[in-house]
Amino acid sequence: MPSRDFSLHGAIDLGARQSAARKQQERRAQGGGGASAGAAGGQYVVDVTDQTFNTEVVERSQSVPVLVDFWAEWCGPCKQLGPILEKLATEAAGKWILAKVDVDANPQLAAYMQQMGVQGIPFVAAVVAGQLLPFLNGAAPEPQVRQAIDQLFEALRKEGILPDAPEGEQPADALDAAGAPTADPVYQQAEDAIQRGDLDGAKAAFEAVLASAPGDAQAKQGLALVELSLRVRSLDAEGAVQEAAAKPGDVQAQISAADVEMVSGGPERAFDRLLTAVRGMAGDDRDAARKHLLSLFEILPPDDPRVAKARRSLQSALF
Repeated sequence: MPSRDFSLHGAIDLGARQSAARKQQERRAQGGGGASAGAAGGQYVVDVTDQTFNTEVVERSQSVPVLVDFWAEWCGPCKQLGPILEKLATEAAGKWILAKVDVDANPQLAAYMQQMGVQGIPFVAAVVAGQLLPFLNGAAPEPQVRQAIDQLFEALRKEGILPDAPEGEQPADALDAAGAPTADPVYQQAEDAIQRGDLDGAKAAFEAVLASAPGDAQAKQGLALVELSLRVRSLDAEGAVQEAAAKPGDVQAQISAADVEMVSGGPERAFDRLLTAVRGMAGDDRDAARKHLLSLFEILPPDDPRVAKARRSLQSALF
């Protein structure tokens, strides 16, 4: 079964952030649970640990498909993908279950994931009838994730692994009773390009959507993700951060470091870095930092509280 690979961000070291693991363990000890553990999806979203994986995922998958979201508190792309998965699990209302695994707090499952050849998160696996299938690797806008899930289950039905959908039931991207249109085929072009690793092609597809629908929020987010990946893949991540530290007055160095921080789980650090540049620089450099900060806002959902906070800080810095 082929996997859906939205690898827009590159690998993130799973051995890092041990302090985050301690933090998560402390939260669980205090009864806080994991991120969004069931809060958004009720019984359709569950936290899973090294100890409960067999029961909550493997055994449960004998009766209902389970999507396993491997995430960590420090992972920025995880915070983009996680809420989308939770929303879709809630909408599915039991047709499939979302199991969330904090890789920092569950080293056995993190090690198992690495044994499968997965080096970074977010990563999503599908478990059906006890069989684990690699599915998503990286973050993506909601339309692509929704479509990928529909296509996964349709493929599983064709292979006889899942029963056919009830008569009259259609995938989420098909025409509904109200006559809603099918998904924009240009989104499919973008997804296909991402699958091939053709980020330039994905960029062109998202730009085509925006040419006809400038206000399309999902296309804006998809384009911002692709453009970020295009910039970062040519950077030496560690070197970019070191150069920024050595050259605090170099706006391009600060922009490159902010891009690295954005993909390595630190949107707040990326925002703070550029806000500092806006406050401390003048003229064209200040404007470059401002414009780049605005472009990074597009990567997160518009209602993300981190974006709202950074926008307020930017207004204060400018006025």
